Amino acid sequence: MAKDGTARGGARPGSGPKKKALTEKISAGKTAMVCDLPEPSDLEGSEMPPVKEFLKAKQKNGKDLCAEEVYTETWKWLKERGCERWVSVQLIEQYAMSVARWVQCEEAISEYGMLAKHPTTKNAIASPYVSMSQQYMKQVNQIWYQIFQIVKENCSVEWQGNTPQDDVMERLLRTRNGG
Repeated sequence: MAKDGTARGGARPGSGPKKKALTEKISAGKTAMVCDLPEPSDLEGSEMPPVKEFLKAKQKNGKDLCAEEVYTETWKWLKERGCERWVSVQLIEQYAMSVARWVQCEEAISEYGMLAKHPTTKNAIASPYVSMSQQYMKQVNQIWYQIFQIVKENCSVEWQGNTPQDDVMERLLRTRNGG
């Protein structure tokens, strides 16, 4: 406790050594706690949770939102690694919607440019889509780091290849080409 009565110092969330990936623990010969969930009895499941309607909604400009595609790709990527049950559906939905909104902002920047007119002075100002795009990209990265940390801590086999996060720019380029 400081002289002014405020609590400072001490353990902080996220401080200390970073958690190692499960594969690193296993290859180092350390014991790693792997939690195998029991198989449910007499329950019918689906390959993937249904995509919510807000991820498929038509946009005001008439274009399709790419959130459904991002959601599906991310789910499949998690399923291939056996980690789909560790990541909440809401987190995947947030990731998919943030990527879709980022793509929308980038399309608006391409269409309207980097500058806009100030509503009262009519002077040139930076387009609001630029800062919105930056905020969505920051959000996308933060959510992806959460998802990837869960996979890293729970995936018991090494993987190779692209992640859905690697394909974000590719998705933007595809939407500009109309494909």
